[in-house]
Amino acid sequence: MPRPNNNTYAFLAFCLLLAIGIIIVFWPHPQIPSNRNLNTAENPSEISLDYLKSHPVGNNSETAPWISHLATHDLNKDGRLDIIACDAQENRIKLLLQTSDGKWSEQAIGETIEGPVHVDFADLDADGDDDILVAAMGMVLPNRERIGSVVILENIGNMKFKNRVVLSNTDRVTDVRAADFDRDGDLDLAIGQFGYDQGAIRWLEHTGKWQYQTHDLLLKSGTINIVPDDIDADGDIDLVALVSQEWEEVYCFFNDGTGSFQSKILWGSTNQDYGSSGLSLFDLDRDGDKDILYTNGDGFDYSNPGPRPWHGVQWLENRGNGFFVRKAVGLMAGAFSPIATDLDKDGDYDIIASSACNEWGNSQAYSLVCFENDGNMNFQKRPLSLSPTHIVAIIASDLDDDGTEEIISAGFHAYPPWNDMSRILVWNPQ
Repeated sequence: MPRPNNNTYAFLAFCLLLAIGIIIVFWPHPQIPSNRNLNTAENPSEISLDYLKSHPVGNNSETAPWISHLATHDLNKDGRLDIIACDAQENRIKLLLQTSDGKWSEQAIGETIEGPVHVDFADLDADGDDDILVAAMGMVLPNRERIGSVVILENIGNMKFKNRVVLSNTDRVTDVRAADFDRDGDLDLAIGQFGYDQGAIRWLEHTGKWQYQTHDLLLKSGTINIVPDDIDADGDIDLVALVSQEWEEVYCFFNDGTGSFQSKILWGSTNQDYGSSGLSLFDLDRDGDKDILYTNGDGFDYSNPGPRPWHGVQWLENRGNGFFVRKAVGLMAGAFSPIATDLDKDGDYDIIASSACNEWGNSQAYSLVCFENDGNMNFQKRPLSLSPTHIVAIIASDLDDDGTEEIISAGFHAYPPWNDMSRILVWNPQ
């Protein structure tokens, strides 16, 4: 009997492989559930426009609301987080006390402060309770006058507060934070000043009771945010700052531990119209150091405020030794106020940003957007809401202590349209 040749063996092998392939393709396989798509409390449904539901808290406004900033803090130490807001329309700081889960009582605290735009908290007088730090522009809308101030609402007990003006008649102040920059055991202040034609970044050395000596770090207009943190992990507090206007730069001021700082530009845009609008620090990649979240969406300086095609969200990855790498997250019209929270509860940080200026009425003019993290620092844009308009600030905080952070938003309605306004909203995952 003749032996099969090599061509015969090749043909038989091909037929066998083809049969195996057909069996693999068409044989019924067990369905393995995907954790990303399970609609349970542990595995929520995919983030979409109906993912969050909002409800207003606090008082109603008789005029267009101008809530320029807000924060949460347990100010009365009752175990519940309260909301503290800058009301730039009424020129007051508003305290929304959480009296029970989901119930709020609003009151104005302290005296009038012209153009309040940022609040923070620290026990500046070391008496055991937290005081409120207020950055005041004097006038929120563009102005060249030196009308800014730094005001401390001293907590004098029983939820009463006394205004302490520690700096006045200065370039418009946009941010104020407290830290012990010179490591002498008391709290100093750092401030950012937007000004108009002039501005600055300064630290205010605490020299006595409610007394401070000013030290200049940078004399440029346009500072929006300053955030103290130990960026280089050397045991002292540095400063990260966002400078807008024609500069469009992110700075770090590295502290030598005595209050002497060395400045470094971490990143800057060559587009003088970039629209820098917000900066915050989070350990976004969970590697043990703070990264920088950064939005560019400011369109308020145009005669007709609105977005630009390059508006969006980015993050600067901290690679150590003062070195950062910029990474794009996604485009977003009018992007403001970047924050990080695990919105979909999958174990990584997602990024949420608001829109303060947009082509309102457009079917894709989203006021709240999530950039969902796939776990590998790749982000997918997930619109959360088309309404309301003009959300200038957001924060994430677990108001009801259930392990899930809510989003709290601030409406700033200085420009039309005025038919879809909000003041302070709390957004809950559904």
